[in-house]
Amino acid sequence: MASTETKADDLAGLEAGLDALDAVQVRRTPAREILLNKVLPPVLAVVLVVLVWQLLVWAKVTDDYKLPPPSAVWHSLTDMWAQGTLLEVIWTSVSRGLLGFVMAVVIGTPLGLLVARVKVVRAAIGPILSGLQSLPSVAWVAPAIIWLGLDDKTMYAVILLGAVPSVANGLVSGVDQVPPLFLRAGRTIGATGLRGTWHIVLPASLPGYLAGLKQGWAFSWRSLMAAEIIASSPDLGLGLGQLLENGRNNFDMPGIFLAILLILFVGIAIDLLIFSPLERRVLRSRGLLVKS
Repeated sequence: MASTETKADDLAGLEAGLDALDAVQVRRTPAREILLNKVLPPVLAVVLVVLVWQLLVWAKVTDDYKLPPPSAVWHSLTDMWAQGTLLEVIWTSVSRGLLGFVMAVVIGTPLGLLVARVKVVRAAIGPILSGLQSLPSVAWVAPAIIWLGLDDKTMYAVILLGAVPSVANGLVSGVDQVPPLFLRAGRTIGATGLRGTWHIVLPASLPGYLAGLKQGWAFSWRSLMAAEIIASSPDLGLGLGQLLENGRNNFDMPGIFLAILLILFVGIAIDLLIFSPLERRVLRSRGLLVKS
């Protein structure tokens, strides 16, 4: 009798231990820890880059008109702010990029599902999507201008041609990584066809799909910059790509550096504000990331 009670206690202890391993330890991160681990390292990296930049200027490694000092770029930034054009230029490009990306998701998601789930479609379109993903978006600018003219339709066409293959291929990759056990379990409970896609395939493929969305945004942003640099027109308004091209035409190196830094800043900000939190939330919900 005593032996039976001991075995029951051991089994209960084993179950409790397994439950403890499965449980995700969640605690509120102190502000000081966030400051030290998340904020301070990138700030120090930026300070180091600016310092090296200034040292190169002081060392006169090249002519001043080729490598302007950081202060000259800062003056260009403050001038645009004083003129009230800085936020307008940024918003022109950001609004185009985000709207084009949303359209790419709306088109690329069902296309990716179709390619992933239908063998004939995959055999016919899969290689084309992979080929389009490797094709530089700048190649589409010239035909888009001829087909659609110098207006926003050209910008969105170039964004779609650059981003849709990335979004679709990301979803295809995510679906391919869904464990077969999940699909069999879904069929057992009657989740087949569209119900199986909605309740089993899409949730299980979310990590790969999110990776495709991040890549799709990167392609959207790059495609837009290529289109804005080439397709310059007063009717299109002044975006970051056109700001860069204007700097080149006017031989304004501080303006060129400012445009490059703003393009980089927007790309990083969108990733930090939208995609990184979304990715962490999905990974944490699957026990793949422990909150520290």
